[in-house]
Formats: sequence, structure tokens, C-alpha cells
Amino acid sequence: MGGEAAREGGTAREVAARCGLVARGVLYVLVGVLALRVAFGDQGPEADRKGALQELVDKPLGGVLVWAIGIGLVCMMLWRLSEAVFGVAGPDGDKASKRLASAARAVFYAVVAFSVLSFAAGSGGGRSGDEQSRDVTAKAMELPGGPWWVGAVGAAIAVGGVVIAVRAALRTFRKHLALDRMPEGVRKAVEFLGVTGGVARGTVFAAAGAFVVYAAVRYDPAQAKGVDDTLRSFTQTAAGPWLLVLIAAGLILFGLFSWAMAGWRRV
Repeated sequence: MGGEAAREGGTAREVAARCGLVARGVLYVLVGVLALRVAFGDQGPEADRKGALQELVDKPLGGVLVWAIGIGLVCMMLWRLSEAVFGVAGPDGDKASKRLASAARAVFYAVVAFSVLSFAAGSGGGRSGDEQSRDVTAKAMELPGGPWWVGAVGAAIAVGGVVIAVRAALRTFRKHLALDRMPEGVRKAVEFLGVTGGVARGTVFAAAGAFVVYAAVRYDPAQAKGVDDTLRSFTQTAAGPWLLVLIAAGLILFGLFSWAMAGWRRV
């Protein structure tokens, strides 16, 4: 009886993980496509989660798809929560550091899922992600020691982005893949997606965190940027819009990598 319950729990956890990875992939592909359009001069929807959902909801069955993404992200949150409670799959899965990392991811995906489901329920006409970022930063700065707290959060986001990029470059994700079941060509393709997509994703997080730190140093909440403004800032570098093209392509590849992980990840 206990073994059957364990198997059922394992199956539920696997389904939640794979649904969550598919939903995450959809969002990254959509944001990447919007970022590409920005790079080539399209000033349409914002290249962030809200812009991606707005773009999707205008399509046939778009409302249903937005709900599906929201539910998928709830599944992602539940999977990460289960890792925090029961341990992560693979060696050393019971280590406290891994459980804490999964708990942090569960909180992150809970926030993302809530925003997507709120949008699906008809609350999507509010402020943009950039406006929300500036407003939250402004309110945080009004607290005692506010700039220090803001700077610490920004530094944590930036460092997290660097860690994401470095881990992707080192291909640490391979330990989570069912390599024994993957044909060599598929394995190489998935590794390419994981490295390029992970580096691009980490770069965006690192840049967004750096802007938050800059806002704290300048004591100017307007310097904080959401995903859209962060992506647009890449066009103002010496590389011009071509750096954003590379980052946008990388985000699309990370979305494809998420779909590959949905099929090949050990859970």
C-alpha cells in the first residue's frame, strides 16, 4: 500500500514537473520573439511576460492557452515545493542547500503563476512590468535603510544571473537529463540549447539586477528596469540592436530547452 502511494506521488510529481517546464518554455519563446521584433524596430507589445500573454490572448483560443500556461506554472510551483519538502531527484538531493533553492524557486513560480492567472481572469490591463519594477523600488526605498535593501536585492538578482549563465556554460544541467535514453544527436542538440539559452537567460537576470543596484546607488527608482526595459537597453550598447538579437534568440532557445527538459529530465 505504501509502495503504491509512493508510485502515485512520484507520477503526480513527474506530471507537474513536465507540465511546468512546457509552460515555462512557452513564455520564454514568446518573450524571445517579442524581443526580436523590438530589435528590428517594432515598438509593439512589451517584450516581457505581460506582452507575451497579450500577444497570445489575441489569437484563436488564446484565452484558453493563457489559462493553460497559468495552470502549468502552478504545476511548476508544486513540483519545486515537493523538492523542498521531499528532496531533489538525483545525488545529494536531500542537502539543505538544494531544498532551500527549490523553496526559493517555488516562491518565484508562485508569484509568476499568480500574475498569469490574474491576467487570464481579466486583470491584465494594469501597469507594465517596467512600471511595477519602478513602483516596487520606490516603495522599498522609503523603508528604513531602503537603498541598502534595494541594493542587496539587486545584487542577489545580478549574482543569480551570473550563476545561471556560468552553470549553463558548464552544462551542469546534464546531471538532470536521462542521458542513457537520449540518442547522441538529440543529446548534443539539447546541450546546445541548454548552454546558449541558459547564458542568454542569465545575462538578462544579471543586467536587470545591475539596474536595481544602480537605482539604489543613485537613490533613483526610475533607474530600475523590468524585463522589457532591460532587453531594450541591450540595443544601446556598442553592438547596437545585434546584441538584443543574440539575447532574444537565446531566450527562444531556452524556451526550446525547457520543452526538451519536459521530455528528458529526471524528476
